[in-house]
Amino acid sequence: MQSRKVTESFGVPVPSRVRKIGICCGLLLAVSFASITLGQSPTSSTARDPGVRAGSVDSGQPLASVAQTVGLPSYFTDGQTRFQEIESVQNGANNGLGPRFNTNQCSSCHSQPAVGGSSPSTTAFPFVGPNPEIQVATLDGAQNAIPSFIAANGPAREARFKFFLNSSGTAVTSTPDGGVHDLFVITGRSDAGSCAIKQPNFAQNLALNNVIFRIPTPTFGTGLIENISEETIYNNMQANRSMKQGLGISGHPNRDGNDGMISRFGWKAQNKSLETFAGEAYNVEMGITNELFQNERASPDEALAGGLPANCRINPTPEDATNPNASQDVKVPSDVVAFAMFMRLLAPPTPSATNPGGAFSIGQGKAIFTAIGCAACHTPTLQTSASSVTGGLSNVSANLYSDLLVHNMGNNLADGVSQGAAGPDEFRTAPLWGLGQRVFLLHDGRTTNLVDAIMEHASSGSEANTVVNNFRRLSSQQQQNLLNFLRSL
Repeated sequence: MQSRKVTESFGVPVPSRVRKIGICCGLLLAVSFASITLGQSPTSSTARDPGVRAGSVDSGQPLASVAQTVGLPSYFTDGQTRFQEIESVQNGANNGLGPRFNTNQCSSCHSQPAVGGSSPSTTAFPFVGPNPEIQVATLDGAQNAIPSFIAANGPAREARFKFFLNSSGTAVTSTPDGGVHDLFVITGRSDAGSCAIKQPNFAQNLALNNVIFRIPTPTFGTGLIENISEETIYNNMQANRSMKQGLGISGHPNRDGNDGMISRFGWKAQNKSLETFAGEAYNVEMGITNELFQNERASPDEALAGGLPANCRINPTPEDATNPNASQDVKVPSDVVAFAMFMRLLAPPTPSATNPGGAFSIGQGKAIFTAIGCAACHTPTLQTSASSVTGGLSNVSANLYSDLLVHNMGNNLADGVSQGAAGPDEFRTAPLWGLGQRVFLLHDGRTTNLVDAIMEHASSGSEANTVVNNFRRLSSQQQQNLLNFLRSL
């Protein structure tokens, strides 16, 4: 039977010899699909990721209400300044880098497309620069080798080991590790004294398939995420249950181990608050002890041998702390508090109405995003609660495109690491706002291509399999409209 063209309600001509995917996804999904017909099976496509969106960058700015709130502009500026400070080992002007670290300033990794963002790249728009981890490895005389998984044009990465190794160098699968093993040590630096510790043996652990990677998560709009109530997250989780079940989607919250409340920051939603998020990163990524994470981090071998060598314990701890004797009130808070305040006050990115592909294509892509099931996890909007900080956080719509739950993403994306209630194959639904100007995608930065990122969601056990199959069955033009919408965010 010869196919004929019909025009859908959003204007996309598609072949008529197709079936409605909504039949297998419940009544709610069937309603959503009323104006989208899909092919019988996956076909080749000419749709292409438009790439990092060119044009103006408004990211990195404070919420509009900050300027109208007494005192907050100073706190934002102070936190932003500290976010960009380069740390050194001996805490004169700074707080005490190392003895193990991945980088020497927050903004070296959180810089695309502006301070507070994600990993930079030489290929990004706007130009930010090469992977900062290459530069910091030998800064000030350090003698670090560059691990094979760190490239000048690749993402800034942290490395975690899935399991501890025994004395014979074999991974003990019954003893999970999961912790960050910093790339570099301060050995050889001009400000490190006689400290002479070694980098982890990444080559050995790579050979054992014992290394997984994570890239920096962007921090724009995180104050809004912090201010979404538990009730809102739960209500959204329960909404459209039959449709989600038809798609094979469940999801659940990760929880704080102390008060049992929903945690929401990090790739596995392992951190409850921005202050915890900042304190952990300061200690883990830069080796700087603080009031939340008081102790210097030793390697497993060093810990078994009694801890870090004495000559590597260079500064009193905590190295970052409240400064009650500061001459200005804004300098009293610790860096961790200042970092958290800066992130809390960062505005979310503003999507483009026309770029890429034009308003018509973006509008169609937005409708398709919901119709094929993407929005079942990437919830477009959640409402915040009342805030005592500033009106910009209070009772507003956060257009984050996330349900803040963790989902089983299958064996392809599984990293073998459990954090709280998030298992080895589970990840938080990544917020999509700002995706248009993000370079590296997925938790480990394995791709820069949005089509690849979508396809990587499909594998055995993944809750996204049906949705990815729906994407495959779209026409090339429908796929392109969806990609244009995603890059407009």
